[in-house]
Amino acid sequence: MSLEGKFSANPWPAGEAPVVFILDARNGFEQDLLERWITAHEETASGQCRTHRRLNLNLGNDRRGIDPGSMREQLSSSDDAIIAPLRVAWTPPLAALNSGPRLRDLIMGDPRRPRQGRARRIAAREPERMHLVSGEPDSLANLRGRYLAKYAEDSATDVHAFGIFVARQAAVVLDIAERRLQGGRYKVPRYVAESLRANRSYNEALEHLAAQQGSSKTALLKEASAYMEEMISIPSTFWLDVWASFCGFCLRLGYERKIVVDPAAIEAMRQIVRDHPSMLLWTHKTYLDGMVVPKVLYDNDFPMPHMFGGANINFAGVGFMVRRAGGIFIKRSFSDNTLYKLTLRHYIGYLMEKRFPMNWSFEGTRSRLGKLMPPRYGLLKYVLEACHATDARDIHIIPISISYDLIRDVEEYATEQTGRGKGAESLRWFIGYVRSLARPMGKIYMDIGQPVVLSQAPEPEDSLALSKIAFEVAVEANRVTPITFPSLVTMSLLGAAPKALTESEVVEELRALLAWAETRQLRISADFDRAYAEQMDGLLGIMINEGIVTRYDEGPEVVYGIALEQHPVASYYRNTIIHFFVNKAIIELALVKSTEASEAQALEVFWAEVDELRDLFKFEFFYAPSAEFHREIRAELARYEPDWESLPERTPGGFTQLLLAMTPLVAHVTLLTYVEAYSVVSDLAARLPAEQGMDEQACVSEALKLGRQLYLQRRISSESSIGKLLFRNGFQMLQHRGLTSGGGQERGEQRQTLARQLRELKRRLEVIRAIGLTGRDRFKEPMP
Repeated sequence: MSLEGKFSANPWPAGEAPVVFILDARNGFEQDLLERWITAHEETASGQCRTHRRLNLNLGNDRRGIDPGSMREQLSSSDDAIIAPLRVAWTPPLAALNSGPRLRDLIMGDPRRPRQGRARRIAAREPERMHLVSGEPDSLANLRGRYLAKYAEDSATDVHAFGIFVARQAAVVLDIAERRLQGGRYKVPRYVAESLRANRSYNEALEHLAAQQGSSKTALLKEASAYMEEMISIPSTFWLDVWASFCGFCLRLGYERKIVVDPAAIEAMRQIVRDHPSMLLWTHKTYLDGMVVPKVLYDNDFPMPHMFGGANINFAGVGFMVRRAGGIFIKRSFSDNTLYKLTLRHYIGYLMEKRFPMNWSFEGTRSRLGKLMPPRYGLLKYVLEACHATDARDIHIIPISISYDLIRDVEEYATEQTGRGKGAESLRWFIGYVRSLARPMGKIYMDIGQPVVLSQAPEPEDSLALSKIAFEVAVEANRVTPITFPSLVTMSLLGAAPKALTESEVVEELRALLAWAETRQLRISADFDRAYAEQMDGLLGIMINEGIVTRYDEGPEVVYGIALEQHPVASYYRNTIIHFFVNKAIIELALVKSTEASEAQALEVFWAEVDELRDLFKFEFFYAPSAEFHREIRAELARYEPDWESLPERTPGGFTQLLLAMTPLVAHVTLLTYVEAYSVVSDLAARLPAEQGMDEQACVSEALKLGRQLYLQRRISSESSIGKLLFRNGFQMLQHRGLTSGGGQERGEQRQTLARQLRELKRRLEVIRAIGLTGRDRFKEPMP
């Protein structure tokens, strides 16, 4: 369309009421265009004897604030006057839309916000990039009513504040109109600090705090304004484009271009976010997680969620970019700063009220073990407190599982778990990290769970409610974590270790595990290649190149295995899916114990052991509530034998036959790491004098030494059982059982009993492992 054709639409609101045009113009050229647009249709409006006024405001700079001084006269118009906001919008050239931001844009500026000279050239040479935008008009009477409802104050009382309110409303409706042109991904909050300072609830809270502290509201507001400058994100269309392009660049270095995600799940999430206060909580395995969610949402024209960033990534360059793409950096510690907490709470409440979703890492820190880590409550607590303060309803917490075929960071995690520290993050470190990504690592998967819905936020002091909410999110995140080829192949090869498997044995093991998962309708990656038997050089080839899997082809048959020194790395990938197999592993261990009891006591022994194992590993896995957990155990066993509970009474060796029929056996590959790690800390406790207590730091430090010794003596099977997090959870287990504090002779006996129990568990795991390694074919007779 030619430049002249751009003026064909009529910017005048319908009707005969007087009009106040608010012209959002950044420079004289844009103002001239808007003036010309109004004038082009003025003759038609004048025929109705219609009066109008024009007011030029630059609404583009949120941080500079709004000067409403020039609005006083216009806002004194009659209540039937119509406020009609107008703006000039610019779209990037087609090449830039396809390629993303270019280096020249960093120098010349955002092509959507050109300077005056550049705007003149674009209008002359590429008029199709210039658009005249009109925001939804509203009457002055309606604006006065909305101002009264929001602030409980008549608009005539403070004309200055009312002018700011009208200008903000104009900016909002213009942004909405422009997003129809630019895309939904560019929805960003405007004039946040101005809105907070005008917020009635925030001002009442400041007055209350000032009275408590013997200060003045003015002094607190001045201090709070500095906090707002520090914490409030300042996203813009240009930097959203830059951040999305940078995320895409980093992810493409090692991973396939297309992230595996269900488009229907994205659309369902879009509807939830549009209609409800929402939080997107994602599992955290690598630094790249913070790039996956924004990249997927950007590519699907999804409003960019605000993300909480750790202070560790707020360094030169990256911190600058993230903050302008929706990142919120908060102080590492502010528990004693009441004003800071108050301001943060109202900032979060504002974002939730305006339907800007929040997103952050559910676990707080990256999982160093592969499995879901215990949730961190801090951010969830602050966000729910903000929802409580603003009386938000129907809050939706959406779990997101981010998975990878392979992860660059895993070797680093394995090293950290041995007790070695990690380097501090910096720009130099980050450049090195990005460079290290340039090697094939397969695919990325993003899976979206069903939301945890809260009719309203719990009371801020209700810690039990908070933990239950976090638990529900964790269970759903685990449920939607997909089974991938690397997770399954490492599980298979670790289960056989130290034995290597032939190619046909690998295929048989994978098929057995996959069939087990499919019959239970577990989440399997949509891109899981069922033709792996014919394509063993694909992703498995990458794992071989990375040294995770060893391949020996100089004998009569090709065999695959995992070298002992690679067990910690391989265990990481296996751990991403072991939550699916925990119940079955507990059943197998309980069955072995019950087979060693009398037939009359077998069932009672079985259930007692099931509950004991559930409690023993409560710091590692998320279980269903007890009654539901028991139903899950019964349902799993009923798949093999519907009347399994009566087996010991009606069939000699019934539970033994049941165990042998439960192929593939998984207890040894699922729980051995945790049993061995717990046995290390329990041995430490058993060696102490009964009256001596132990603290966590010393326990972990000594366990790392003892664990290394036991590994060298081959009393534990793998270095994957030696790790700070494992020993820390083992200490928590001891603490939960009251064994970390000193006591009398009874305390010493309790510690000895636990150490024997864990040694017994290791023996039973060896029994299960031996059954698995001797081959399953002999046990395929039908059940009696």
